[in-house]
Amino acid sequence: MARTKDPAVRTLLLERAGQMLRTREPITLRSLVAGTGVSTMAVYTYFGGMDGLWKALRQEGFTRLDTRLARVRPTDDPVRDLAALAAGYVANALEGPDLYRVMFDATFDLEDAEAADSTLERLVRAARRAAEAGRFDPGTDPLDLAVRVWAVGHGVVSLVATGPLPAEALGHCVPLLTAVLTAAGDEPARCRASVAAGWSLG
Repeated sequence: MARTKDPAVRTLLLERAGQMLRTREPITLRSLVAGTGVSTMAVYTYFGGMDGLWKALRQEGFTRLDTRLARVRPTDDPVRDLAALAAGYVANALEGPDLYRVMFDATFDLEDAEAADSTLERLVRAARRAAEAGRFDPGTDPLDLAVRVWAVGHGVVSLVATGPLPAEALGHCVPLLTAVLTAAGDEPARCRASVAAGWSLG
């Protein structure tokens, strides 16, 4: 009879890999399991090998991001919601910068690409609601706008979390997001208020 896999062991190995990324330790089969109380065979049992571990680690990054974005509940101000989602994206990256780096390493496939896509879909839904509420110009493509919002958050936080800029540079996100959304047709003063309100939730 096959032994039931213990999800705690899988989580332990993912957490260990994340810790090693943070401390810049070389990750090998032996170094990964050192001190965990499990054998190198566990990496094959739970991930099929090191390549599978990296796939799972990428997926874990998107899973945590989706969990973070799910905290943003829709309100009667969809522009505020869009900004809150962007703030959540940035906060998630800052909480786990090494895992964040792995998320966008396309060297390894994702275990579930559709689940990862759902994080962008949250932005698309908020952009669609804002367009339907008349906040943006007629014909605004919610996906295009969501990608622009994502690009602002991703660009700035990448330079702060894994790059050369200090944390103070995150202050650029609010005016950049406001510029993107007013360019899409939102009224400037109303947009600034909505973005500031949403960003404060991050």
